Amino acid sequence: MGKRKKKRQLKDSVIAIREALVTPAVPMTVVTPGGRIQVQWDKKANATAMGQLAFFAEFLETTGLFDRWVEGCPLHYTSPNAPTVRNVLGTWLLSILDGQRRYAHVASLRGDAVAPEILRLTKIIGDESLRRALGHIAPAPKVSHQAAKGSIKALTANQKDGGENQPDEEEKRRQAQLALAEAWMRKALQDSVQHALDRNWILDIDTTVKTLYGQQSGAEIGYNPRKPGRPSHAIHTYWIANLRLVLHAHVQDGTAQSSAETLPGLLEALSALPKEQWPKLVRGDCGFGNERMMRALEDLQQNYLFKLKQSANVKKLIERQWQRKDAWQDVGQGWEARDDQLTLVGWSCARRVIVMRQAVRADLVAASPEIVKGKITSSKAKKQAQEQQISLHFIDENEPAKLWKYAVLVTNSDYSVAAMGQLYRDRADCENGFDELKNQWGWGGYSTQDIERCNLSARAVALVYNWWSWYVRLANPDGRLEAITSRPLLLAAVGRITTHSGKTRVLLSITHAAADKVKALVANVREGLRHVLAIAPQLPTHQRWKMLVRYIVDKIFEANARKAAKTTAPPGLA
Repeated sequence: MGKRKKKRQLKDSVIAIREALVTPAVPMTVVTPGGRIQVQWDKKANATAMGQLAFFAEFLETTGLFDRWVEGCPLHYTSPNAPTVRNVLGTWLLSILDGQRRYAHVASLRGDAVAPEILRLTKIIGDESLRRALGHIAPAPKVSHQAAKGSIKALTANQKDGGENQPDEEEKRRQAQLALAEAWMRKALQDSVQHALDRNWILDIDTTVKTLYGQQSGAEIGYNPRKPGRPSHAIHTYWIANLRLVLHAHVQDGTAQSSAETLPGLLEALSALPKEQWPKLVRGDCGFGNERMMRALEDLQQNYLFKLKQSANVKKLIERQWQRKDAWQDVGQGWEARDDQLTLVGWSCARRVIVMRQAVRADLVAASPEIVKGKITSSKAKKQAQEQQISLHFIDENEPAKLWKYAVLVTNSDYSVAAMGQLYRDRADCENGFDELKNQWGWGGYSTQDIERCNLSARAVALVYNWWSWYVRLANPDGRLEAITSRPLLLAAVGRITTHSGKTRVLLSITHAAADKVKALVANVREGLRHVLAIAPQLPTHQRWKMLVRYIVDKIFEANARKAAKTTAPPGLA
């Protein structure tokens, strides 16, 4: 006891000395270009940099999104000193909303005393507490001592065999807890988007790469265009097109990037929805245009649209188009298209294909693509590449003056050829979603040694991203604002909290130049929430959320109609 007391006294003395040095009792005089200024530390910590969080919190409170997420969380502590579930998820929400990418960045929020009070948290927990809590929600298999030291192969092998080194009962409990965590996040993600699926919509499927730099389980070397040879995880994602919302996401090891790994998640996402809410079209790039994927969707009577790889037989199909006498159909943006039938080796039946072409400006003889892109820089490598057989662009003999690039689409839908061009061009929008999630949110971060928490964090980021996307579209139905634009407009403001006569007040100071626009956007949000509360104040929160989603979607359609009217209306008289 004596040693503990001395250590405690020594620690208190160090803290007192540090506070005396760092926080002087008198203001500090600093000389700046603007003159002498007195600076003093504020110990009250009653200010926040996310002052407009109050409006987003009102959005969450009215719809009950955050409360339902907390209530369904499969986290149960027995210690009275453990953090509450609301504190854990509230801290995580603030971290994701702030655009952070690492658990250690949570420390930058711990001095904020305003944001926790807005979300009804008792405190913001530390990054270690957050990691441990997520480990309880999605537990990883126990690993050997070598794996604990950092043997990535031992950790990955132990996870692939389901933790065979553990007792059966313990592994069963772990699997049961993982199933609860999966169901919890799947339900939350589905709840965030399902009420928008009553209208016709398109499901985009794609896979992105999350580059890893540590010794994580599942960190294997696969296709990685940005960092070739670097271990990674593959995130299989299922998008609601145009609205750019995430329906489902799943993290797998770096080698699991094929469509065969995407198909189970696709079938799971479809089975979780009632038939009347299924998409009108499932869309993907050339990695998904194979027999297994198409046959599975055909068995479900689900329409699809995929791009085909330009294999030898697909190139023969393109060459056959030169002999046809019927005219090409204009499908917009310089593209022309034709309808045809194709049966490739391995296909169980003939399928409808759309051959598309676009005139390009290029030399007849194409140089090695590696040289053009600058991937080959040494003179010896360039010489070897040039000695290889040169490639020729497709040249239509009927129109020798033009060069064409071709794309071949396969589908089982009955949409017209004219519509196919725009339908597939719209698929590129999901790349913008990947770019926003990875670079402006924390999808490329929140890495831990076990893949279970990486999977959990990817879905949590997608969930908060969906919530924020709805909030921003409520504020600005005329167009989508990415986080790099919407956070400064709708989240950032210096907020100072005061309490007097039992009333809590937050004073906001907007530093953005577009202060009037910020106030107009917030007014749109509050008008939408008042509309829902005025119509049915007695409804439970999940019914309010359904009404609010329909309200936002109607506003988006009205804005799109106004844009279409402006573009198609004849010019006015001068």
